[in-house]
Formats: sequence, C-alpha cells, structure tokens
Amino acid sequence: MSQRSEFDAQIADASAPHRLMECHECGLRHAVPVLPDGTAARCVRCGATLHRFRASSLDHAFAWTCAGLVLLLMANHLPFISLEISGRVQTASLLTGIFALYHQGLWELAAVVALTMFVAPALRLGTLALVLGGLRLRRPPRWLPRLYRWADLLGPWAMVEVYMLGVFVAYVKLVDLATVVVGPGLYSVGGLMLAIIAAGTSLDSETVWREFERRGLVPAPPPIDPRQPTCLCHGCGLVSNLPPGGHGDCPRCGAALHRRRPESLNRTWALVVTAIILYIPANLFPVMTVISLGSGTPDTIMSGVIELVDAGMWPLALLVFFASFTVPVLKLAGLIYLLISTERGATRQLRNRTVIYRIVEAVGRWSMIDIFMLSILVALVQLGALATIEPGIGAVSFAAVVITTMIAAMTFDPRLMWDAAGENP
Repeated sequence: MSQRSEFDAQIADASAPHRLMECHECGLRHAVPVLPDGTAARCVRCGATLHRFRASSLDHAFAWTCAGLVLLLMANHLPFISLEISGRVQTASLLTGIFALYHQGLWELAAVVALTMFVAPALRLGTLALVLGGLRLRRPPRWLPRLYRWADLLGPWAMVEVYMLGVFVAYVKLVDLATVVVGPGLYSVGGLMLAIIAAGTSLDSETVWREFERRGLVPAPPPIDPRQPTCLCHGCGLVSNLPPGGHGDCPRCGAALHRRRPESLNRTWALVVTAIILYIPANLFPVMTVISLGSGTPDTIMSGVIELVDAGMWPLALLVFFASFTVPVLKLAGLIYLLISTERGATRQLRNRTVIYRIVEAVGRWSMIDIFMLSILVALVQLGALATIEPGIGAVSFAAVVITTMIAAMTFDPRLMWDAAGENP
C-alpha cells in the first residue's frame, strides 16, 4: 500500500470529521481530522508540519504580542549601549545606527537595517495585536483576515534575534578596546526577541483562519470536487478546486490561486545568478574602515575574520566566518543543486532534497549578522580623530546578497521536485 493510501485508510477509520490539506513542501494531499489539543499533523512523505493545534494558542500569542509591543517601546526610549574611551563617551540607540549609515551616504544599508530591525518587527507585532485582539471582540472587524495576511508576510523580515547576535559580536570587538556600558534598552531588545519567538511558536496559521471561519469573517470552505484538480492557497493554506483556466481567487482569503508558483524555476535562477554577481564585490570591496589617529585600513569580510583569529577570538571568528561566508555559499550551492535536480527530473533523495530546501529557507537571514554589527559599530565609534569607523560599499553588496537569496528561497517551489519525479499525478 502506498503512503497516500495508507494514510487515507487511517483517516477513513476515524470517526472525527476531517479536512483536506496539501503539504506545502511536497504537494501530497492529506485528510486531516480535528486534532486534539497539543498535537500536530505532519506530512507522511516529507515530514513537513501541516497543522499544529493548541486550544489556547490565540490567547498565548496575544499575550506575547502585547508584551513585545511594550518591550519595543522600552527598547526605543531607554539607554541602549554606550562606549567610553579616553574620557569621551558615545551613546547609541536602536535608531542611531540607521541614521549613522544614512549620514555616511549608504542610504540603501540604512533602509535595510530600518526595515529588518524596526519597521518589520513593529508592523508585525502591531498587526498581530490588532488581529488577535479583534478576535476577542463580540463583533470583530471584517478587515482582520486581510490584515493577518500582511502580518504573515512580514514574519521572515523581522530579524530581532539576528540583531541581538550582531550586538554580541560588536560587543566582543569593542570590549577590549574601550569601556562598553550596556543599558536597559539592550535588555529590552533581548526580551523583545524572546517575545517574538514565543508568539511565533504559539501561533498556528491554520488555527487563526479557522477562527476567522467560526466568527464569520471568511466564508466556510466550499466542498471539493474530487474529479477536478485542486491547488493550495499560498495566502491561507486552504485546498480548493482550481478555477477554470487555472487562475482565480481563493474562496477563503481572496489571494490569487496557482497550482504552483508562477515561473518558479526561472525566477529562482535569475535571483541566484544575481546573488552570485553581487557576492563578488561583497568580498572584494571593504565592508568598513577603522580610522584611528588619522590613519586606518579597510576591512573586507575575510580580513575581519582574520583579525578576530589574530586576536585569539576563535569562537567569534568561526561564528562570523560561518554566517558571512559559509552560509551564503552553501545557500547558493543548495539552491543550484535543487534547481538542476528538478530540471533534470531526478527521482532520488527527494526527502533529503526537501530537507535541504527547508534548511536553505531557514538559515539565510542569519547572514545579516555582519550588517547589524556594522550599524552598531558605526553608531558607537564616532570619536573624531581618536577613533572612527566608516561603512564600506562592500556591505551594501553583501546585504543585497542576503536579501536576494532570501527571496530566491521564497520563490522556489519545492513541490516541483516531486512533480518532476512523477510523485504528484
């Protein structure tokens, strides 16, 4: 008996009602029953999580989201971090690094840091608070589902945890050169990181959309005709019949429906090639220049790692090397491998290739450590002739590589690997 038949047989014996769900990573359809509290449904073919149900997930996520908003306000108004050297004191806040990059002429880098560290986290927390708080009202507003879709899109771009690691790297770089004073604002950022992680792990998207259905904010899913092709909505995860002509709108959330992401392989190839081209100047040009007593030498990504090794900071050197060099290279190599194997219709190692895609999608954002570290150093080390750190054009190219590879991973549709191998008739 095939995996699909075996799973359908198990579901057929269950007395509870079930709903058709499609795996977003391999395309296998499952009949998933109503889950008991604290359990999850996983794909029997590739292991991806289809749905995780917790009866109190909405309440817990709302509490963590409200806590995150309070911590975000605290982080922006309390003293963040200060540097004292030879009697001079320089203080930085969350926004100081953004303004410093802008005044240095690198507005592109300032925009990236502002988006990933301030705008995306603030908008995600704010929209989630409105959605989850609105669901607690007797008559929730009709616009909550559309707002939740925007909050879901902002998730990958809120990088508070990566920023905290960048703060740690900057602290280790400065602690031997000057007196670094950590303010309560930094502890607030740490609490914000934990609140965002807790809210994300508490919340299950399917649970939210089913609550929208229960409150009458979106229509109930229409019955599925087994004789007609079905597709998975990328906005809300609903499986429905594909409209005539192959295009239409999701009956639950209104998002555009496609059986697979349009032009997935071509778009991913274009983004991968772009990232490879951008990675060359990112390694050749300096990411920053440290000027001390009127003289200084520019630092590239690799020279910064070598400097940490020479200073005996092996763990930190390995961390920066892994995040700034190993992760981008392996991510590009992984995407190229997935693209070539899909175009060739390879039938082996499908589950392993799906795991590779899962890793590629998850680790790419951690390469932003160098960019966040640079924003902190540029904000703190502005002591005139005594010591100054200036950002370099290589940092702009490197940030572009990180963003391009993240979009490439989002554009690639892993279900195409299983389609090409003939696993999805």
